[in-house]
Amino acid sequence: MTDHPVPRRTVIKSAGLGIGAGLAGGLAAAQADAAPAEIWSGDYWAMKGDVKLYLYRKRLGAPVAGEAALPVLFLVHGSSNASRSSYDLSVPGKGEYSMMNVFARLGYDVWTMDHDGYGNSGSSGGNSDIASGVADLKAALPVVQRETTREKIHFYGTSSGAIRAAAYAQAEPARIDRLVLCAFTYKGEGAAEIGRRQQRIAEFRANPRRKRDAAMIRSIFTRDGHPGFYDPAVAEAIIAAEMKFGDTIPSGTYLDMAANLPLADPAKVTCPVLMVRGEFDGNSTNDDLLEFFRALPNGDRAFVILPQVAHSAGFSKNRELLWYAMKNFLAAPAPVAS
Repeated sequence: MTDHPVPRRTVIKSAGLGIGAGLAGGLAAAQADAAPAEIWSGDYWAMKGDVKLYLYRKRLGAPVAGEAALPVLFLVHGSSNASRSSYDLSVPGKGEYSMMNVFARLGYDVWTMDHDGYGNSGSSGGNSDIASGVADLKAALPVVQRETTREKIHFYGTSSGAIRAAAYAQAEPARIDRLVLCAFTYKGEGAAEIGRRQQRIAEFRANPRRKRDAAMIRSIFTRDGHPGFYDPAVAEAIIAAEMKFGDTIPSGTYLDMAANLPLADPAKVTCPVLMVRGEFDGNSTNDDLLEFFRALPNGDRAFVILPQVAHSAGFSKNRELLWYAMKNFLAAPAPVAS
């Protein structure tokens, strides 16, 4: 591990993607080809004012001076877990759950970070709302660009992390290559989970942190009514990884999603966008997301519905459907102007 100080296209139903065959001949084969190379990891830090923010990186092989730059994928975590349990989770005996490993093996330089008040990062004492998350990303990107030499990078966000990523893409469009929004919420109209949070607005306003104990983490995988979509070992692995940081978490994204939606303007998100949702995701509806999708100005866009998936696609038994959709979108050739 390396410690680096700061100074230095249409709507597509997923069945139409040919996912089964694609995984057999594409993702799995690509990872098998890359298997002999060792995945390297490193820790980095950025500063947002006086707040020290933790960044984590994985790629095939240690960086070498003068090498050709790899494409960069930055993963933005959601409301209830920090970065490593979100994107580099180990669930012994249950298969691969690390999105960082998956995309490192596909040739990406993969980064993530703990937002203000989460995980290994310091805390400003605020509630780490969406605006704070955008400020975190603005502080982190110069470190990523310095280390990778990439001016434009791919972004992926899930849940409130997707809102953070979309809001950042709106604020700094020149830094975004391609953007993946998973389990996104636009206005939240008709979404069961957003309705439940709206009943707790006063609670979220009263305290910058909220309870996030083992029971709450388990509820993430049951609240949409389809616990069978997840292996119970996943929640226990997250609990083991997260409880060392305590049993509270910032409340800002929950407050934003309950009281302040919408938080991103699709007309101002100008990069290519892939929107992905589980068919049983309680944080949004098809109509809510399609309203955002239709208003995106870039014709290079896609909307994918993952079958037999609820809110937490990356932790589901069908997580390979998500990886397949992402792999093809991120690797798509740029359209040729006519």
